[in-house]
Amino acid sequence: MMLTHASLPFAQNINGKNLYTQRCAVCHGADIKGTGPLAKKSNPPTPDLTTAAFKKRLNDYPGVIVSSVILRPNGDLIPRTLRENGVRIAPHAWTVQDFRDLNKYMSDVIAKSR
Repeated sequence: MMLTHASLPFAQNINGKNLYTQRCAVCHGADIKGTGPLAKKSNPPTPDLTTAAFKKRLNDYPGVIVSSVILRPNGDLIPRTLRENGVRIAPHAWTVQDFRDLNKYMSDVIAKSR
């Protein structure tokens, strides 16, 4: 029996997908279009991240958008929205690789949506 290992890009994409699903989809939705269960419960409402403008920002500043949102989430917008709706997401010790993986996953989903 032959065992094979997942390639690094596949492993990174799995990490990015898991991070997105566990930490972002509640607002942004599985399709990244701002369709999650809490999308309309934040003020302002969760944006559609598949727009041409956001796609350009993601390409122009890889990882910067993802890390800046996670590390400084629009003041208290994200934590407040979660708190007000009784949603708890466990703390996560973000790594540079996590940011890269999440950026790649989101970029891949956005590229497939247009």
